[in-house]
Amino acid sequence: MRNKRLIIALAGAVLCGVLGVMLITRYLSNVQAYTRDLGNVVVAKVAIPLGEKITAEQLMLAPIPNGSAPEGAFRKINEVAGRVAITPIGVRETVTGLKLAPEGVEGGLSAVIPEGYRAMTVKVDDIVGVSGFVMPGSFVDVVAVIVPQTPQGAQSSGPISKIVLQQIKVLASGPKLDSPENQREPTNAKAVTLQVTPDQAEKLVLAANEGKLQLVMRNYSDQQDSQTRGANKSSLLNGESVSDVPKSEKIEQPKVVKTRKPVAPRRVAIINPEVKPIAQPVSRNSVELIEGAKRREVDMP
Repeated sequence: MRNKRLIIALAGAVLCGVLGVMLITRYLSNVQAYTRDLGNVVVAKVAIPLGEKITAEQLMLAPIPNGSAPEGAFRKINEVAGRVAITPIGVRETVTGLKLAPEGVEGGLSAVIPEGYRAMTVKVDDIVGVSGFVMPGSFVDVVAVIVPQTPQGAQSSGPISKIVLQQIKVLASGPKLDSPENQREPTNAKAVTLQVTPDQAEKLVLAANEGKLQLVMRNYSDQQDSQTRGANKSSLLNGESVSDVPKSEKIEQPKVVKTRKPVAPRRVAIINPEVKPIAQPVSRNSVELIEGAKRREVDMP
């Protein structure tokens, strides 16, 4: 009996050992297969700001599954060193070709300007620069205040303000190409650099020479062009109607629903001439008179 129990225990131990060896072997094979599938890609060791020429000390290699590598990733550090970043690159972020300027481009503002665009600097103050909240990456509209020329002897209508450029990207605020980490704090800059097309550059130069410029910040997601008539003294005195306010800013007035008070139903008496009214009993004075076994009522006058 004791030998039988010993044999069962030894068989169980051998079975558990074989099962453990199989699981470990399978795990090691999976690890080896995963390791063979890994490939090194170039990532940023430190944060790389916009417009800076990248050095080899700012880069390192990181393993990543070959099927998960982003398109345009680099496998060697020397392929990235010496290139210029056209977008900010974060720590351990994969460096791709879309984030770099073409080879041979030097660092600075020229590397950030897209093909077909120009960079133009506009002088600003606290008012024109929206209290310092116009930062790199912001989008603005340019409003010009100009006094139109009138024929000799004609009465001038005064200055006119008009939006001359819309959806203009800000490339730099002063000498800074990067937005500050805390964008809630304004920056003190005396000039901002705008990204414009050649046609827009001509309009901007003319507007700056003819009158005063004002920058108007707009929402990042607002891509719609606004068609305005411009404003002068006459239109300014006419006031503004509610229809001119954007839908998101309109205040909906509560609707008053008038309700009728419930009216008590009226009772209508219908008289049928064929039905005779029932005579109501008339009260009278009487005395009950008992005569032997008989009883009778006698009316009293």
